Amino acid sequence: MAAKVFFSKEITPEKVVELYRLTGKELEGKVAVKVHSGEEGNQNFLRPEFWKPMVEYVKGTVVECNTAYEGSRDTTEKHLETLKKHGWSQTFDVALLDAQGPDLELPIPQGEKIRKNFVGKDIVNYDSMLVLSHFKGHPMGGYGGAIKQLSIGVASAMGKKYIHGVGVLDDFWNSDHDSFLESMAEAASSVIDFFKGNLVYINVMKNMSVDCDCCAVAEDPCMGDIGILASLDPVAIDQACLDLVYASDDPGRDHLIERIESRNGVHTIERAAELGYGVREYELVEV
Repeated sequence: MAAKVFFSKEITPEKVVELYRLTGKELEGKVAVKVHSGEEGNQNFLRPEFWKPMVEYVKGTVVECNTAYEGSRDTTEKHLETLKKHGWSQTFDVALLDAQGPDLELPIPQGEKIRKNFVGKDIVNYDSMLVLSHFKGHPMGGYGGAIKQLSIGVASAMGKKYIHGVGVLDDFWNSDHDSFLESMAEAASSVIDFFKGNLVYINVMKNMSVDCDCCAVAEDPCMGDIGILASLDPVAIDQACLDLVYASDDPGRDHLIERIESRNGVHTIERAAELGYGVREYELVEV
């Protein structure tokens, strides 16, 4: 059965809220709002003021997790400072899920590459999650969207190494690439299981560089903005974003497609669909 993906070419904070409401799901209890806080020096990440009406609508707490690579967000102290510099702390209630250990271990019963996922222990403070993703390219994953936010995004610093290393922490940058993509898809399933499906996904196709917001030195956007998408299905929303890139006649699309294809980015979606927490077939409802 096809999933519904709501889409608007109009990119405004108010339209984000409108599309969220169209999904028909009201996130209840204490809502974790997963964002990308942006590496210091990155020019493309979506700023707090863009997300403000959406976060306020769900009365959520903005959550992030520390990184596995050296930079402005690889320790709690540095990450908290970056959150201030980028305006998150002044705008929202903010929490680093893995600010202090020990990590929470989540099982992955269907995992073939990894059988567990490590997330910040403070995830237990929340009843549901709003996954706000900036859709763009990525140096390793090919693209970054909802599935990456659920997996690498929610994983603790150690959990990120575990996913990248396909279960091997010591040499986490040199694992088999497709196995890494499959590990991302598998890790995402554990977060969905943890929240018992109480999640909503919003992808914003704006400032689309071939590089991620985790890059301190990133290429400028290579193609024009496309729009906002919202869905209850993380697989369908990422697939719809890929399809919109391929369908675009923007002269910069080929550069982004080359990044996605050279990293076999679609394979993350393929594995996620196999795991059954979403489908690649969707109905695009334009608003």
